[in-house]
Amino acid sequence: MNAGFSPQPVDSQASAADAALLANGRRTKKLHLKVGGMHCSLCTASIERAVGRLDGVRSVHASIAHEEVLVEYDPERVAPATIEAALEAIGFSVRAPDERLALLEEERELAIARRKALQAAILLAAASALMLASALFGPSRTRMLIMAALALYAVGGPARFIVARNGWQSVRRGILNQDVLASASALAGLGGGLVGLALPALPAGEFFGATVFVLAFHLIGGYTSVLVHLRASQSVRRLLALVPPVARRVAADGSEVTVPVDRLAVGDLVRIRPGERIPVDGRVVEGASSVDESLVTGESVPVDKLPGSEVIGGALNLTGALVVQVTRVGPDTFLQSVARQVAEARAMKPGILRLVDQVLLVYVPTVFGASVLGLLLWAAGSWLVSGDVDLLRASFAALGALIMGYPCALGMATPLALIRASGEAAARGILMRSGEAFQVFRNVRAIAFDKTGTLTEGKPALAGCHALAGTPSDLLKLAASAEHPSEHPLARAIVSAARQQGIRLSEPEGFVAEPGRGVRARVEGHDVLVGTSRFLAEQGIDLTPLHPLVERVQREGQTAVLVAIDGQAAGVLGLADRVKADARATIEAFRRRGIEPILLSGDHRRVVNAVAAAAGIEVVRAEMLPADKAAAIRELQHGGVRVAMVGDGINDAPALMQADVGIAIGAGTDIAIEAADIVLIGDRLSALVDAYELARRSYRLTAANVALALVFNGAGIAVAVTGLVTPVWAMGAMAVSVSLVLGHSFAGRLLPRPRPSTQPAPPPRMAYVFTVPTIHCEGCYRRIQRKLRRCTGVLEVEGEIPERRVVVIVERGRARKEELRAELERLGQEVASVEVLEPVGERY
Repeated sequence: MNAGFSPQPVDSQASAADAALLANGRRTKKLHLKVGGMHCSLCTASIERAVGRLDGVRSVHASIAHEEVLVEYDPERVAPATIEAALEAIGFSVRAPDERLALLEEERELAIARRKALQAAILLAAASALMLASALFGPSRTRMLIMAALALYAVGGPARFIVARNGWQSVRRGILNQDVLASASALAGLGGGLVGLALPALPAGEFFGATVFVLAFHLIGGYTSVLVHLRASQSVRRLLALVPPVARRVAADGSEVTVPVDRLAVGDLVRIRPGERIPVDGRVVEGASSVDESLVTGESVPVDKLPGSEVIGGALNLTGALVVQVTRVGPDTFLQSVARQVAEARAMKPGILRLVDQVLLVYVPTVFGASVLGLLLWAAGSWLVSGDVDLLRASFAALGALIMGYPCALGMATPLALIRASGEAAARGILMRSGEAFQVFRNVRAIAFDKTGTLTEGKPALAGCHALAGTPSDLLKLAASAEHPSEHPLARAIVSAARQQGIRLSEPEGFVAEPGRGVRARVEGHDVLVGTSRFLAEQGIDLTPLHPLVERVQREGQTAVLVAIDGQAAGVLGLADRVKADARATIEAFRRRGIEPILLSGDHRRVVNAVAAAAGIEVVRAEMLPADKAAAIRELQHGGVRVAMVGDGINDAPALMQADVGIAIGAGTDIAIEAADIVLIGDRLSALVDAYELARRSYRLTAANVALALVFNGAGIAVAVTGLVTPVWAMGAMAVSVSLVLGHSFAGRLLPRPRPSTQPAPPPRMAYVFTVPTIHCEGCYRRIQRKLRRCTGVLEVEGEIPERRVVVIVERGRARKEELRAELERLGQEVASVEVLEPVGERY
């Protein structure tokens, strides 16, 4: 699953380079090169043969879809410069080693190809006009000479490198490729035309026209290919373009200086203002804001960032100023690593593309054989029958076979389909790291899911609140107030649930936490205990009334947190890792397609069964080690079942590697992404169904393209050998075949365009709770409410007069507590304290 992406030698970049092996006692290295000039599968075959012949080269993989070459070589026997020289000798260019410079090189190459294509189009139009005039008004010596001049200009002008360098170097190395075929066709037409000037029996104009047509379409096809490759790399370009080139570095004295991003080091502080893109990966150390990470992670709703939150370079800072400490720089940043990982396997070709390459290895010799056969049939055959050589038919057959055999359509058939599918996938947050995934994913008959973070949200949440007496909200208020100072994940889940329900928490007194057991505190005059059954029992609480509730909660796969108030059992809180909203729909979609969903988890069977029931999965394996997951997949594979595995963590990596298709979801860990063939950016499970449909439909498009090209070219060669088709008609038929493949590849969409949500995302909210002892009456509160509601970013102002508190709900980052405090003091009020409530939803 590894292949070339980076345009530089791997040994110059540690992140991808030193994946070296010990082979035959020698250390081998991998060289990743960005190569310009590849137009079809014959180009990749030429590269693999030319470089593969070098002493010390162990393997070569070339990807036309992304113009990349991966070479594994022995550095003691061959140098990278020798490999690059071999590529340049057969007419390919090796681009700059920096990815941003490589993109500029691509733009420059596109400009050159566009200029040559424009010249070719002018030549094509002029040649067509001259041939039309000859057809309407009869042959003319003047028009014939003009046509000869056009043909000579085409050979010596925009196409001179194709004929003089690329074609000759390929022949010299014993490689028959598209350049050789185009050169042979052009030179045959030019030679036939020159002979036709002396022999009136030969239509010199048509032969010269064939030269112009062949080279013109070759140049135009080259421009189209470069344009497609440039579009194929747009996902990487967009990722890199998200990161601004400069950043504001904060010095120790608080001053700011603007520096290039590549001069930042880990530990530096950077200030990002509202409306700016975040230039680095880092951790927030000061400020609060809402950040749009949609272009990076695919999440459409802005994410709230507080001190301690991680931020990703390229995300858009929306509302507040942030000071961020740099944690990753250069190739280790999220965007750089994703860009590298997306393309790291692109030089490895799927099976159908390897099959096309094998066909093309014998295709060009076959075309030359058909051309020679046509020449001999009409030359020798007519001489044997009539004693005269039918030079006209013989030349038509030879040149027509060369033109009809031009393999542009066949060579472009598969790469175009792969590029099309990967482009649509990227637009949906699906990154296809391996071309093999397009072929294999459509054949899977089982899809295995990890539980935590894949089917579930990966964090605990309150699933149920069961009170013995009173209301559940009263129980939750006391329990959440007692847990409020705790940092335990279960305590945070209880507090978040209370705030989400709009419950006002009270300040606990005498808070004591016993790690792994529970907490005790005094809340609103009540002694509250929250924790495990053992903890409460040790405090002398009779748990008998709670046993039925505990059994019920545990039967549902939830963690039971017990609550006692004033020495009496009060109720049970059930917490669970919630199943994602789209999990069940995704599972049902795969089952409708004949794919069996399987849940593989290391968690307790009771918890796993509850998640499986919620998601609609029937086949469940629980309490598994990472090696057990890989073994379970291997067992299915031994039974002849193709298996896909979906996971997000380090413990999933062995199973992702073992599966026929490994899928990392929700960005996951680095090792999970490395092990995956497909990466889903974001947590949308339904993207799995999109990925499967893209794989299935892209393979169908590929097969149709290959069949279309083979049938058209094969039939065309057979017709051309008869000598009944003039070179001009052969050229037109070849152009039709290319147009059919191009049109078929890019007509319509593989999947319907996703419908954008019409529901606007709610603004990120938080609350400040001001304790104001100088509030004495309703009139004081009304004046405060009217004043604060006018402040920027304030959504609502609520008062708790008996407690002398003012709750100000604001859009995060748009209203600062210092400014609100100043407004209160201007009204003559005294502020004793300020509490900040975290955002949890619409209510606090």
